[in-house]
Amino acid sequence: MSNLPDGSSTQQRVGAERIVVVFFVLLMLALSAAQSAAGQQGKSYNVVDFHAAGDGNTAFAATWNATCSDSSSPTMLIPGGRTFLLSEIRLRGPCSSPITVQLDGGIVAPNAIWTTTAANLLTFYSVGNLTVEGSGQIDGNGAIWWACFKQKKCSVRPILLSFSSCNNLLVRNIHLKDSPDKHMTLHRCSQVNVYNVSVTAPGDSPNTDGISMSISDHVYISSCSIQSGDDCVSILSGTTDVNITDNTCGPGHGISVGSLGCDGSTSLVERITVSNCSFSRTMTGVRIKSWQGGKGSANGFLFENLKMNEVQHPIDIDQFYCPPGNCQPQDGAVAISDARFINIQGISSDPEAIKIMCSKSVQCRGIYLDNVNLSCSRHTAQTRATILNAYGTIAGMVKPEVRFLGT
Repeated sequence: MSNLPDGSSTQQRVGAERIVVVFFVLLMLALSAAQSAAGQQGKSYNVVDFHAAGDGNTAFAATWNATCSDSSSPTMLIPGGRTFLLSEIRLRGPCSSPITVQLDGGIVAPNAIWTTTAANLLTFYSVGNLTVEGSGQIDGNGAIWWACFKQKKCSVRPILLSFSSCNNLLVRNIHLKDSPDKHMTLHRCSQVNVYNVSVTAPGDSPNTDGISMSISDHVYISSCSIQSGDDCVSILSGTTDVNITDNTCGPGHGISVGSLGCDGSTSLVERITVSNCSFSRTMTGVRIKSWQGGKGSANGFLFENLKMNEVQHPIDIDQFYCPPGNCQPQDGAVAISDARFINIQGISSDPEAIKIMCSKSVQCRGIYLDNVNLSCSRHTAQTRATILNAYGTIAGMVKPEVRFLGT
């Protein structure tokens, strides 16, 4: 008998060798992919390594300069378990590549009146492809400022977090607290996504808007919780293509467009959607406000699927906006048109649940209400609507009853 190797044994050995080769090739590919991903992630620059302690301004600036000049999509890390004191720092671009600011620790403003001129605690200027995210918090120590303002001793107060000329911006998961003035501002920004950001300030804290935007476009705000002493979100002149969805608002003044047309100025706001939001114990729900004597236009609004709980005026269009209360009558106004209010339900704290007050010289047009059901928390009071100089259309059930011009 011959001692030639069995054919099946040879096949098994060859098969095993092939498996080893394939495994080795896959391992090399996995290691290469991991190295590539690590390279794409870029280097991390920790503010602690730049000696951030006590007054963090110098260390934050140095960390930013190193991060901004890195072309590997780096991260500026503000580590958890630490709190850093800042006062008016401006982080400028343009940078060499996209940047992530990982805010896991705390940033706190001085508990003092630290400026007498207009200022922001933290500003990002001209930084494209910026991400600011993390579980950390920025605390403005606003109480001392609110008291100073109410005593008429502080004419200006700092903003907590400001983005100016930042395109392709993502802000997510961070916490903003007790700003002396507005909490977050967007100015001349495009392609912005604000997600799961929380803002907390007392309901009586003056002018502490949650998110305010001007001359910006394509802004998407979702899954945020905003409690403030002013507008949860304010949309100012020059802003277009905004989508605000799945947010909670209250206390505060609601989600507002404006004010527009102050001191006879020309304003433009277009294509604004507010949907699937809930409002609790706010002054208004959704509002468009403009001064007498202004010029320009505000159009293309969709307010849809909104829940109101103890909201003073759930629907409010006001072309006679005048906080001082002593404005003289003027002709002219920012023209408001194409505003749709669809599926708005809940409870108003004031019988006047709907206010649409428009100028005789520039009447509101294209107002549309469909499936609106608003009851008053005062069980003995019926809700009512006050309509002045407005043309519109009713579809489905609308409570309280609304009568537009020409109907």
